[in-house]
Amino acid sequence: MPDYLAFLRAINLGATRKFPAAAIAAATTAAGFDDVETHLHTGNVRLRSRMRSRERIEAALERAYLADRGFEVPVIVFRADEFAGIAGDARELAEAHPDLDRHYVYLLKRELDPAELAEVEARADERGETVVRGRAAHVLLRRGYTPGQVDPLGVARLFGVGTNRNAAVVGALADRWC
Repeated sequence: MPDYLAFLRAINLGATRKFPAAAIAAATTAAGFDDVETHLHTGNVRLRSRMRSRERIEAALERAYLADRGFEVPVIVFRADEFAGIAGDARELAEAHPDLDRHYVYLLKRELDPAELAEVEARADERGETVVRGRAAHVLLRRGYTPGQVDPLGVARLFGVGTNRNAAVVGALADRWC
């Protein structure tokens, strides 16, 4: 059975969207997934499934989380080998850009179409740039951008459904689970 990594979006924000790691693991297991493990309280889940379709896994998890929590929880799923590639890309980009202050990786539900990709690439400026590889968008922020801004280039809204993690977390998850 293959390993998958699932990333939950918009949980543990405010008083009404609480979803503790133990509850995530229990709901994932109850939905029929095996060897479930969570990391941190930000919606990082490793699981095994006989399902081969990423879309079916995402839909099953979203149904289970809605039933458990009473609110929608968007889920973005990658095979473990796909995610290892994203972590490898993050490391490669960090080495190629030693002047980075921040490196966020947006994990996307779908690939961008050519027009969306062109708009994302056109947002590059002295603050940074975005490198898109498949369903991962690496936002590379140079020193000098306004600290505290997760999306100073204004690209997040162009990605559709997705969630972000910093590159260090992406690397740590790949080291742990891939």
